[in-house]
Amino acid sequence: MAAHGVSQTKIYDIMKQMLVCLFFFTGFVFCYGQQQSLGLTFLPDHKFKGSGLSGWHAMGNVEWTAKDGEITGKAKDAAGGWLVMDNGYQDIGFHAMFRATGQANTAILFRMQKTAEGYTGVLVSPGKEGALPCQVYLDAQGKEIKREKLRPAGGIFYRMAPPPDTGTLREVPRLPPAKQPADVPMVRPATDFRDNEWNGIEVFLETNVIRSFLNDGRENGGAVEGTYGITGFGPLALYVGGNGQASFKDIMYKDVAVRVNPAEQVSPRFTVQQISDMYYSWGADAGDYDKDGHMDVVSGPYIYFGPDFTRHREIYPAVAVGPSKEFSRTHIQFTYDFNNDGWPDILNTPPIATLYVNPGKESRRWAGYDVLPAVQSETTDFIDIDKDGKPELVYAAGGAFRFAKPDPSDPTKKWIEYNVSEPGYALAHGIGTGDINGDGRIDILGANGWWEQPAELKQNITWKYHPVAFGRYKNRASNVGGALMAVYDANGDGLNDVVCNLNVHGFGLAWFEQKRDAAGNISFERHIISDDYSQQNAGDVTFSQAHGAAFADIDKDGIPDFVVGKRYFTHLDNMYDPDSYGPPVLYWYKTVRDKNAPGGARFVPELIHNRSGAGSEVTVVDLNKDGAPDIITATNRGTFIFWNKGK
Repeated sequence: MAAHGVSQTKIYDIMKQMLVCLFFFTGFVFCYGQQQSLGLTFLPDHKFKGSGLSGWHAMGNVEWTAKDGEITGKAKDAAGGWLVMDNGYQDIGFHAMFRATGQANTAILFRMQKTAEGYTGVLVSPGKEGALPCQVYLDAQGKEIKREKLRPAGGIFYRMAPPPDTGTLREVPRLPPAKQPADVPMVRPATDFRDNEWNGIEVFLETNVIRSFLNDGRENGGAVEGTYGITGFGPLALYVGGNGQASFKDIMYKDVAVRVNPAEQVSPRFTVQQISDMYYSWGADAGDYDKDGHMDVVSGPYIYFGPDFTRHREIYPAVAVGPSKEFSRTHIQFTYDFNNDGWPDILNTPPIATLYVNPGKESRRWAGYDVLPAVQSETTDFIDIDKDGKPELVYAAGGAFRFAKPDPSDPTKKWIEYNVSEPGYALAHGIGTGDINGDGRIDILGANGWWEQPAELKQNITWKYHPVAFGRYKNRASNVGGALMAVYDANGDGLNDVVCNLNVHGFGLAWFEQKRDAAGNISFERHIISDDYSQQNAGDVTFSQAHGAAFADIDKDGIPDFVVGKRYFTHLDNMYDPDSYGPPVLYWYKTVRDKNAPGGARFVPELIHNRSGAGSEVTVVDLNKDGAPDIITATNRGTFIFWNKGK
């Protein structure tokens, strides 16, 4: 393959297409299975409690009562009526459980405004068709005159929907459910409306886009017409109509127009050095690229030269990314001397795998070679799978796990690919490597289980599959699976366990205790470390979008620890993801072996930094060779080194 300068536009377009395809595969399609408990994806300003309705007033013909934080409305006629909040909101996040019995129906109204005829507002009426948003018009007594379905909006591409006459609004088509292999352990939960049962609803209305999520299901989005970006203001209202009654509980809401940048905090264990304040990459790595005896850092298109990291130069043309509307072209970077010339090279993945060859002493940009045409997984690993002394790339493509190694005659040619799983098992998120069964060979893990490395490796012979649910469908039930999955003995029983995120675009961190029965059969027991805002979490730490992770012995006590952070604006600047605007935190979880803890281990969080987060990769390496592992991250806040002070 000829060397080339890789086009920024070309790769950015490829990545956008890949992301859209991955959403279809992992997030926008749903099949049916066991319903899981619903969580809470934001930290509310207000929770409805008690047995009074102070702060609300009634409109229409409904008898409203409240008891122990539950509001019930019994309609006296089919037209029903409203319970209207006294205070108004423009931008709001709303969460509730609701149940309609008999022939009752219910709805939630936002931005209720007075008009010449009566009132108007943005309505979400959850039912068998989902929770499609509409513009509703009421008379002076609150009786509905008409409703108009909103034009589609939302998704990952918009915070504000463009005006209707521009022709630029993209509607994401809804595909039929993806076919899953019969033996995968995770089945997408049912998210349909359930008659006469409790249902969950979350709604986010910001600028001129409303997004509703019924029973942790996919988004129903709509564009609110009016003044672009500042449309509407008014109170929230609950509706009950028809023949029967409806109840609401766990009512929580917040003013999402108010956001918080926390006062900067850095762990006393670390000193932070920001070596770039521009958004070029979601990944970074380290190596002595100029062979001066000092470790350097690569982050996207730039190498930052040690030991002070104030000088930097391009390896390919650099174009800074706008975090609100653009994705970085670089997710993961690895360092290795692929052509054995003594100078370390750099491998970039995904959406393709591109090898950049170090020109040595020549002061020029590096030649790039596309060595793999497609990398589906947003996390990849680089490890010596076959014990030949050279690392291989572990990744997913075409719905299957694979590993690839350079052509021994020329590493710039297309790499040699080995199939690990059959198609349908690999998702966009979650890859790990490690010896699960203790046979001395490296196994490969994903959200749906682990694959046992055979004694002999062949390109088209897949590995033995062991189903394990290392992920979880919760918090809008999409993008299941974690970042880099850690394999090590957490509890000290001699068996390798697994530590990983459960859903990189939701919430959830867990460790999986390996167990063996008398016959030696392997199973795993899940122990939750951190969940969403509805749960009590270790150290009272809760954050979503845990897209970057690593494991290493941070405190040098002989036991690996888990490092993980939030990817801020992970799907651009909007309310699509759970807790989109929560602080961009980076934590390390100390592994503590404790026979009194469930499974024999505890994970104790310590904040490293709360103003940067993580991208798709967290690199842990002893940069200054003082014996204490340092941490490198690249995010839309820039590139950071966290210098470990040691004990």
